[in-house]
Amino acid sequence: MSAQSFQIISTLRYDPHLPDVVGQRGLNAYPDPLISPYYLLPYHQDRLRNAARDFNWSNASKLLDKDLAQFARYLDTSIPHKGRCWRVRLVLDHSGSFKVETQPAARIDLENFLVPFIINPTSTPWRVYVDTGFTTPSPFTTHKTTAREVYAAARARAGITSLQDTAEVLLVNSNGELMEGSITTPYFRRRDQAGRDGPEWITPPLSSGGNAGTSRRYALSEGFCTEQVMTATDLIDGELCLLSNGVRGFILGRIVLRGNKA
Repeated sequence: MSAQSFQIISTLRYDPHLPDVVGQRGLNAYPDPLISPYYLLPYHQDRLRNAARDFNWSNASKLLDKDLAQFARYLDTSIPHKGRCWRVRLVLDHSGSFKVETQPAARIDLENFLVPFIINPTSTPWRVYVDTGFTTPSPFTTHKTTAREVYAAARARAGITSLQDTAEVLLVNSNGELMEGSITTPYFRRRDQAGRDGPEWITPPLSSGGNAGTSRRYALSEGFCTEQVMTATDLIDGELCLLSNGVRGFILGRIVLRGNKA
């Protein structure tokens, strides 16, 4: 695929209430020294920078090499109303052209964005399916780009027709290893805190071919989870899992295996 045919992207949440929630929680480890309204902003800047480097887009690194405060001020110029919540999509092309797209976002409980987080057990879990096809790992599954055909195909096979659906599909490589979700990072409860050392939650390693997501990086850096290869056959119908991304934070999911699709 030519460099002119795709862009590098990262999508995050702008929420004016985020700095207050971070301050109230006293989270010294939250990875944004600015404590800005942009969720995990340093990780999104790193993500874009790493992708530009891996695609050898030398002209694309100039804006990304600005310090974090300069980068935040640049994004601020595209926020239509500072007192509202926005879904912010950062789009970078090979020439270095940078675009910021915004869409209104609903208020969400920000407690579910910060590790450690609290998921309401009475909330309705997302339906989480396993793709019936295989996806070949590539730079376009490691990095988030506008080349989204493999994700669209997986969602179509699972019968997910809209981004508003509270449903997700897990991509699988040719070895049967889980890679990631089509729009989220998945986490599975596989360790007993009482009987084993280390986090009780695991997430697929990047070696399985999934995306180097920002909320994934945050969960790993905070010790919430560890990496472990998972296969589709390891999943149990009806088991609870967690999903995360840079717009929705951490949410509850439930595995729905084929034959039990609801």
